[in-house]
Amino acid sequence: MQFRDRVIGALLAAGLAAAPAAAAQLEGIRLPDVRDVAGTRLVLNGIALRTYSILRIRIYVAGLYLEHRSSNAEAILDAPDTKLLEFHFLRDIQPEAEQKAWRRGFAQNCTAPCRLDPQEVARFLAALPTVRAGDVSDFLFTRQGLVVTFNGQPRGTITDQIFAHAVLASFLGPAPPTPRVKRELLGG
Repeated sequence: MQFRDRVIGALLAAGLAAAPAAAAQLEGIRLPDVRDVAGTRLVLNGIALRTYSILRIRIYVAGLYLEHRSSNAEAILDAPDTKLLEFHFLRDIQPEAEQKAWRRGFAQNCTAPCRLDPQEVARFLAALPTVRAGDVSDFLFTRQGLVVTFNGQPRGTITDQIFAHAVLASFLGPAPPTPRVKRELLGG
């Protein structure tokens, strides 16, 4: 009986030890624990599922990669370090729905003294592609601004640091898409 209890205990411990590796997989999307981006080593800080409405319609899985793990949203937003926000879309999204979500995110997370140039916002929104299930988009934040790629192809660069900050704040600021998305991207 003691041998069996030890075997069960060992199996449970092995399962618990394996649990952190499984944390990098969500809704069938597996994100590596470490990414090398332009010679900078980034570690997976958190992985989140964005759902919509009481029906919990699955929209995307996002992963936040940082140079150093952190659960402090303000510190992440203010750090000049390289950051990568990676999106794996689970459903089709029309540009109008994307634009509406971004406008809301900017309005709620870019408050005084933050001010975005309306022409830059319009240019950003106009560049949003129609998203199909399976598409992947990366937002790479560096000291030079924000580089956006879609399915591995460059979509544009934002050199305005305030605008780049507002994009990241749309996920980590005071009014994220959902509290769960923010919490999970912060490693919670």
